[in-house]
Amino acid sequence: MYIKRDSDERIELVSREETPECPEFLAADSPELLAFLMEGDVGKSAARFQASDLAFVRVLEDVIELLMDKGVISFTDLPEPAQEKVMERQTLRRRLNGLQLVSGSDDESGVI
Repeated sequence: MYIKRDSDERIELVSREETPECPEFLAADSPELLAFLMEGDVGKSAARFQASDLAFVRVLEDVIELLMDKGVISFTDLPEPAQEKVMERQTLRRRLNGLQLVSGSDDESGVI
């Protein structure tokens, strides 16, 4: 990535290609570049998109489970990589739902 800096040496513009405005090269994984990208509108949009992806994954899990429960598809109809991912998510969800970090007798004290 190529950047332009302001008078305080902070990144103010980014380009994929070198241009007269953006002559300085920075690696795409540069902490300075990543911080710049995450603080602006692009970063906020990316964070919202990622949160949407996570929520949508849960919707897909529920749809797959519903289709299997209704007999529309069977687990073995899914490609093997998808089967592995579904099994992994189900295992993780069971573990997470099975965790009891606070016992009933200590609820008021906040003891974990």
